[in-house]
Amino acid sequence: MPIKEKFAISDVRIPVKRRKTLDPAKVERIAYDIMENGQTTPIRLRADKGGGYILVEGYHRLEALRAIGEVEVEGFLVHAQLH
Repeated sequence: MPIKEKFAISDVRIPVKRRKTLDPAKVERIAYDIMENGQTTPIRLRADKGGGYILVEGYHRLEALRAIGEVEVEGFLVHAQLH
């Protein structure tokens, strides 16, 4: 089972295709929820060959944390699976 860790938001890279899916209204709703309840669901990341991490899941949560000024995000480091 993956272990929840803290990652610097600045170390997380968002794939170009994922950037097109951002819904600002959803980010705002999640940001308010995080301010009230904290981050309850970790994001998923994989290690990037060049250093840092690539986002796998949790783009809106990551952007909500960034919007409220957080510098770290809780997440799981996962291994990419090729299909």
